[in-house]
Amino acid sequence: MKKKLVISTGAGISAESGISTFRDSGGLWDKYPVMEVASAEGFARNPALVHEFYNTRRKELIAVEPNDAHRGLVELEDDYEVNIITQNVDNLHERAGSKNVLHLHGELMKIRSMRVDSRVYELTPDNLATSVDTRDEYGDAVRPHIVFFNEAVPNIEPAIDLVQQADIFVVIGTSLNVYPAAGLLRYVRPGAEVYYIDPNPATVPTGVNVLPMKATQGVRKLIEILRENK
Repeated sequence: MKKKLVISTGAGISAESGISTFRDSGGLWDKYPVMEVASAEGFARNPALVHEFYNTRRKELIAVEPNDAHRGLVELEDDYEVNIITQNVDNLHERAGSKNVLHLHGELMKIRSMRVDSRVYELTPDNLATSVDTRDEYGDAVRPHIVFFNEAVPNIEPAIDLVQQADIFVVIGTSLNVYPAAGLLRYVRPGAEVYYIDPNPATVPTGVNVLPMKATQGVRKLIEILRENK
């Protein structure tokens, strides 16, 4: 039976593909008023601005490709039962070929009905016509399928369940400042191996194996370590 490998990814893994980060210096929050484009209150005040913001993000996403870190995690599926928990709203893990991806903060290439949350619609590169006037087949207005600030994170419980089952837990490309995702480390069971890949790693508990490098380098090093330890 394959060991369970659970990987938590943040903005750092997609930054090397050219995706703008939100929190770093020069990131999106330096350019946009965060609560105007990423909160339910901002959406209520100016839905056109929010739709425009996320449609611009979608166009940027379509123009980039998964990088070697995304692809490296797919390689690990040959030897492990791999589950990815990502804070990222992009689809680069899926486009790289990862089979099991859980999005904590929503998905950029999806919209959903404002009346019935379960009505979620996939956008395609040829169909990005999301605006304040967009309606679904039932005539409902739509919103980005994104977890706005101050909204609950519906997938955090499934994420905790995955972490508690992990034989190996890996954190990649995150400052460990964004909760509740940053709290997942607390749920790792005793005896599990833990790795943290980031060029500017935060302080972590004793026993965590820190690889202070970018995601592409760190994933390659991780693959080497796990193969040596098999």
